[in-house]
Amino acid sequence: MQALILAGGKGTRLRPYTTVLPKPLMPIGDMPILEIVLRQLKSAGVNSVILAVGYMHQLFQSFFQDGSRYGLTIEYSFEEHPLGTAGPIALAMEHLEDDFIIMNGDLLTTLDYVSLYRHHQENNAAATVSLHRRTVDIDYGIVDYDNNNKLLGYREKPSFHFDVSMGINVLNKSSIKEFISPDRYLDIPDLMMKLTESGKLVSCYRSECEWLDIGREDDYKMAIDIFENNRNSFLPDIP
Repeated sequence: MQALILAGGKGTRLRPYTTVLPKPLMPIGDMPILEIVLRQLKSAGVNSVILAVGYMHQLFQSFFQDGSRYGLTIEYSFEEHPLGTAGPIALAMEHLEDDFIIMNGDLLTTLDYVSLYRHHQENNAAATVSLHRRTVDIDYGIVDYDNNNKLLGYREKPSFHFDVSMGINVLNKSSIKEFISPDRYLDIPDLMMKLTESGKLVSCYRSECEWLDIGREDDYKMAIDIFENNRNSFLPDIP
């Protein structure tokens, strides 16, 4: 198995922290979030990782080097300017396996990568999107009414449930090749819709796992607490 990890963003929502460190190198407990991701991927059977880097790329190379201390082979793909969440695929295309995981490098999750990858291959999908159920609580009374201003419904402080993208996907190289161009900005949602509109199968895989995107300060602080209190669920094989 192989993973392409997106680590080139500037993490503007986490400033001032990210003026010193890129977001994937922010510490969660005693290690950077990206190190947790790498250790999880290795445990799941991933042997080859490509880090798509840009902002402060030299720090990633200094910290992770060739990946040998994690039992991985790590290569680096460099963005001279932002290419979105799918554009970096073009820079790494010749090094990618037929099916590969592509994911953000700033996620704290207990996702079963093996089950996700197996789901993708068993469905012979062009792409697979991993989903997580999120609940949004509204602290107000929600009023529904028609075009004549007649009351239809009144819901006091309702909760809404959504399946959101986890930022972890599996792609089939040959299926996406025609939609990827060198040096062209492209985001994953746009790629997924192009695949769907062309008649290719984009499968969805929902997981009942822990998942946090540390893009905001509140989520980052929450991730630290969750990891410190449940370390074994994230890194069961590491003391």
